Amino acid sequence: TAPYAEVPSHWIHVHIDPVDSVLVTKIKAGVECSLLTCTGYGDSISLSPSTMQSCHPAAMTQSTQGTIRAAPNFDAGRDAEILRKAMKGFGTDEQAIINVVSNRSSDQRLKIKAAFKTMYGKDLIKDLKSELSGNMEELILALFMPPTYYDAWSLRHAMKGAGTQERVLIEILCTRTNQEIRDIVRTYKTEFGRDIEQDIRADTSGHFERLLISMCQGNRDENQSVNYQKAQEDAQRLYQAGEGKLGTDESCFNMILATRSFPQLKATVETYSKVANRDLLSSIGREFSGNVENGLKAIVQCALNRPAFFAERLYYSMKGAGTDDSTLVRIIVTRSEIDLVQIKQMFTQMYQKTLATMISSDTSGDYRKLLLAIVGQ
Repeated sequence: TAPYAEVPSHWIHVHIDPVDSVLVTKIKAGVECSLLTCTGYGDSISLSPSTMQSCHPAAMTQSTQGTIRAAPNFDAGRDAEILRKAMKGFGTDEQAIINVVSNRSSDQRLKIKAAFKTMYGKDLIKDLKSELSGNMEELILALFMPPTYYDAWSLRHAMKGAGTQERVLIEILCTRTNQEIRDIVRTYKTEFGRDIEQDIRADTSGHFERLLISMCQGNRDENQSVNYQKAQEDAQRLYQAGEGKLGTDESCFNMILATRSFPQLKATVETYSKVANRDLLSSIGREFSGNVENGLKAIVQCALNRPAFFAERLYYSMKGAGTDDSTLVRIIVTRSEIDLVQIKQMFTQMYQKTLATMISSDTSGDYRKLLLAIVGQ
């Protein structure tokens, strides 16, 4: 047809079915391409060879963005000097600290930490700790931890001492990528000299323990293409393991939700509602309870819409009396370079108020200023 005449001969033409139409948007958002025709049936796209390089499935599915990006013209020494001045003498210039840390990527902050030690023979973190306190201290320290270390540290603290913060275990282990999980497991061992699986076994039990151990393997299928036949079969199996029988076959839920890729799970969840006349989240609510219910639901929510999962967690960290500051800090920091832009969008859609508005009314002082600077308001 006529539009093809406009495309250079060395470009590649791709036709996308309606079932994959979401991919079209992601390609448009993520890489250079020219949309040629847009029929009622599907979309036709032409991509240059260079685009095809960046168009492998991982690139296509990662159409998310953080609120924090690496600062251009970055100078670690200059930043170290600013932080030193901010803490020298009587009182602390918190605003100067906020301006630096909220406008640098995690990698850049680690370089500032190294430069500080080289220039002044002092540990930046120790200096910051002596100047700050409370939530502001927790937030600043989180920003200076490498992301993998911060996840491992959060898991260790969730299982340390009396009681276990199961929601933290779920939030981290059920939402991270394979590579992130493997890095966390390794860091947990090297930094704390402990085996994460042993700690999980000591602190949890039953089906919840088994789900978390499955998550720790970091072996979820990462093939991004969807097998609709398999989605149909898995939906049927989940129905027969739960709603379709007396009692529940928990191992079937564990096996499918712990091993299938997130795009594959999304297709299964969508098929399930046709098979069961009920959505999978409500079936999980009827068949399970407590931590294992929360863990399975977290996996399903991540498959459907990861930013929405985190938006909901943020909302409940601030809703009602008091604030769960650890959760607020952890999610804002860990998602700040991944998908905080999308989390903010989902938050507004879901709760008819912005994330910044809720943070403003729930926090105060420099802690509030720094959170808002990271969120990008």
